[in-house]
Amino acid sequence: MGFENFGTVSFTTEAKTEEFINYLEQGKVMTTRCKKCGSAYFPPKMDCPSCLNSDVEWFEIADTGQLVTYTIVQYGPSGFEDEAPYTLAIADFDGLRVFGRISKDVDENDINPGIAVKVVPVKSGEGKIAYEFQKV
Repeated sequence: MGFENFGTVSFTTEAKTEEFINYLEQGKVMTTRCKKCGSAYFPPKMDCPSCLNSDVEWFEIADTGQLVTYTIVQYGPSGFEDEAPYTLAIADFDGLRVFGRISKDVDENDINPGIAVKVVPVKSGEGKIAYEFQKV
């Protein structure tokens, strides 16, 4: 199992962080923290860019975060053309910045920096797994 089940378009079939996909399929959005220096990253990294240590631990992203910024994509890149318009955002979860899509179920008028969001796994119609932000 690798990245072949992630998102809309997959360019990688094997990755060191394939557990990320397994966790999504279990209904959890997880990431990694370096056991040596304590740095946390999203997306998960199996090798710490700060101290080059490879001893990391998985942890679940906090239940509620805060929307930092967003943009509405009107013309999607290759593989995403038919999905536009969609909203991309960055949210802060206890100091961990997460990049992702905002659910199409969130009313455009409700999307503002500072709103409370949660990050949840979602499956596409083709059975691909991803994650998105939903309004709390």
